[in-house]
Formats: sequence, C-alpha cells, structure tokens
Amino acid sequence: MNISNLLARGARKYPKNIAVISMGKETSYESLENLVNRVANRLIDTGIQKGDKIGIYMPNVLEFVVMYFAIQRVGAVVVPINAKFVRKEIEYVLEHSDAKAIFAHELLFSQAADIKFDGLKVKTGEATREWFSLEEFIDESSADEIRCQLKEDDDSTLLYTSGTTGNPKGVLLTNRNVLAVSHMIAIEMEVKPESRLLIMMPLTHSAPLNLFLVTAFLVGATAVCTPTFTPDLLIDTVEKYKTTHFFGAPVAYLLTAGSPRIAAADLSSMKWWVYGGAPLSKGEVLHVQKQFQTDRLVCVYGLTEAGPSGAILHAEDHPERAGSIGKRAPFGTEIRIINETGEDVLPGEIGEIILYGEGNMKEYYKNPEETSKIFHHGWVRSGDLARVDEAGYMYIVDRKKDVIISGGVNIYPKEIEDVILGHEAIFEVAVIGVPHAEWGETVKAVFVAKEPVLIDDLKSMLEKELASFKIPRLFEQVEELPRNASGKILKQRLRGVMDESTRE
Repeated sequence: MNISNLLARGARKYPKNIAVISMGKETSYESLENLVNRVANRLIDTGIQKGDKIGIYMPNVLEFVVMYFAIQRVGAVVVPINAKFVRKEIEYVLEHSDAKAIFAHELLFSQAADIKFDGLKVKTGEATREWFSLEEFIDESSADEIRCQLKEDDDSTLLYTSGTTGNPKGVLLTNRNVLAVSHMIAIEMEVKPESRLLIMMPLTHSAPLNLFLVTAFLVGATAVCTPTFTPDLLIDTVEKYKTTHFFGAPVAYLLTAGSPRIAAADLSSMKWWVYGGAPLSKGEVLHVQKQFQTDRLVCVYGLTEAGPSGAILHAEDHPERAGSIGKRAPFGTEIRIINETGEDVLPGEIGEIILYGEGNMKEYYKNPEETSKIFHHGWVRSGDLARVDEAGYMYIVDRKKDVIISGGVNIYPKEIEDVILGHEAIFEVAVIGVPHAEWGETVKAVFVAKEPVLIDDLKSMLEKELASFKIPRLFEQVEELPRNASGKILKQRLRGVMDESTRE
C-alpha cells in the first residue's frame, strides 16, 4: 500500500461520500480522485519523475489535498512549505530540498510571487508572469487513471521542522512511516468512515497532515479543512459540520476556552478533543475541560522525526494525571526514558525520551551528521527530558537544550513555569537562562498577564513552592510571547532580543 492509493481505494469504496469540505465546498471521493488524476497526468507531461521534490505553499484548502495526492500519485515527494514563511524562507526550503516545482495558493501568493526559483511555478487563480494557473493546469489535462507504483519504503514527504534555532531541518518520511502513524491514530482515536476530522492546524506540520488528513483517507472519512484558526471559526465549524475529531496546539484550546461564545456553543458532535505540540499544565487542562464541557480530552506527545508518534494520555486518565503525557506509547510505538549511560531511569529520576517504531523517519535530508546524532541504536532521541512516577506516568520536565545551568546546578524551566501559571493574572510564561558573570546563567521569567503584576507578590508566591535557587532573579511582563506556526514558544528569540528586565 502507498498513501496515494488510499484515495484511489476510497473512490472505489465510497465514491459519493464527502472526502473534503473546504471553504464551504464539498468534494466527493470520486471527484477528488478525478482532480488528482488530472494533475498527476499534467505533472508527468511536464517531466516530473519518481523521487522529484515538489513544494506546496498553501493553507488548509482543497487544492492542498489535491496536490498532496497528485504529487505522490506520480511517485514524487511532497514538500509542504509553512504557510507563514516569507520569501527568504520559501527560497531556502526550495533550494535545500532540490525542488523541481512549487504550487502556491492565492491566499499566500504575495510572499511567493517574486521568489528566485528556476523550477515550475503554478498558482491558483489567474496566471501571472512566470506562474501558470492551476485551474488551466488541470483543465488541459487527461483524467485517465494513474496507478501509483510506490512501495512502502519509497519516500513520501519531506517536512521541514519549526526551526526554533537556525535553519529548519528536512525530515524525510517514507510511505511506511506515514502509514504507520495514520493507522495508530485510526486505532487510538476510533476513526471510522462516518467520522469528520476538523483540520485547522497547518497541514505543513506532521500531526495535522499525517495523523489527521492521511487517517481520514485511510478509513474513508471526511476531512473538514479551514485555512486558518480562530476561536469563533472553531465553534462555527464544529456546529455547522458536526465534526467528530480535532487536533490543536494548546494555545488553540486556551484561546477558545476564553471565548465568550464557548458556554453556549453546541460541541456535542465531538468525540475526541486531541491536543499536543506543547505542554498543558494541570490547571490549564482542567480549565479547558470545564469550558468545553467535555471529558473527552486526549494528550498526544510525539516528534515529527517519529512520524509523529510518542506517548498518549487518554481521557480517563486526565482527572488524576492531567499534566502527564501518559504511561504508554500508542499503537505501534515504544517509548523509554534513559540516562546518560543509556539505562532506563528509575521513578523520580530525569532522563531523555527515546522512541522506536515504524513511524521513525528515514533521515534528515542532506544532513548525515545530524541524522547520526538523533538515532540511538534505531531509536530516535527526542531531546525532551522527562521523569516517570511510581505508577509509570511520564512527565515532561523540559527540552534538553532549555535546561538552565546556574552555579553548576541544573534548573528545569517547565517546573518554574507551571508554578508561575498558578498566579491568577498570568496566562503565558517562558522561563529562560540568561548569561551571568559569576553563575554562568541566571533564571529569567518572561510572562503575559491580564493586568500589571507586582513582582514582589509573584516572588512571594514562588517562595512557597520552589527552592530559592529556582526562583527567577529577573522578570519581564510583555504583551505576547513569540511563537512559531505550531504554537511553540521561541525561547531562542527571547534570549536574543529581550534584555530590559525587572530586577530584584
């Protein structure tokens, strides 16, 4: 089996079923298959061959789905390009990936219009200068069926990581990798042909793409796509289309939980609310559950380099274990927490999470040095530090690279962040290490609050919960924290650009 044949199979089994709902338009499985064959035939006519890389610079729209399957239908490799990337970043991905073509959408075209790229350029809407029209691209082509010949070990997708530091790395995934994690979600989240998966997080990220879009086509379900996210749009889309599954970054849940409309919203069609990509504290989990009036909240932890896959905390565990990532890996994956010598840690000890399964990537594209660093005897190193309790539940302590070393002592920012979020006015915080002449690093807290916060009051609260060496020496209240497109806070940017602080 290969990914493009999931659609072909769905078109045979469920021709009239709705495959995609996008921008108010419903597209059936047989209609989508027709579009994909047309694009695939035209790609062949332009000289695209097996293994060629093709960029998709689009939000979550029907055209993205068409291109995703059409590119793979001819044996080429999909290169999703972050919808928030600007010209320079787009050019980097196209150059690094050795792309032969790029397909862009009008909603984003202003950033791509003048890119320096010698390959094929196609956009939705009218043709312009060296850009062809996708509509004409499709209309002029044959709808003859193309049978995808890819094997499971053939390349599928080249996903570029968020790039919180330096240039993003290209994670190369095979058909086997993607199929493994889509089967995992179908099993764990009970996805069936009648399911409607709401996809609002960018399809240029591994979880929305591999866990939700591909899984919808694995079982013959419906993908409900929106080109952006807002709390109102989430509520409106669930109510209108009666969606059943949603994956969102924690910030999406927190923003929606704060909407004045949430109390009256009809979200009863939803079977599972899935979150991941960044941690939610126990207090935040309980707040979201209350506001969404649900006990169907599921935490997934994973890495793009693992498909993604990693760990799962199911709904029934949330009342007692909210804040944990669970006590087991999901279907098809194994998880360990190891110390510096590669041995499993004991309860209470801190180690690095490593993962094993068929979702594990093939390689970092054109980066053998980083590829060798991330693999540990076939297991993928996460870079995440965690501990396990006596009952076997795992808790993320911090990113390995974010650990603060002050006076030779390891300080874990997440522990401090969780306590600071207990302040009634503070709703976002990032704790970082900043250079210190004597101690190497000192602790700084950058936070967002509903109102001005008195630092002395905040410190008094922390003194009741934390050892003195963990309490930040520097504080800064800001309007917002910088985040990447997947919702992760850019701590590197905080370290680099914020230097005006409130001192003791």
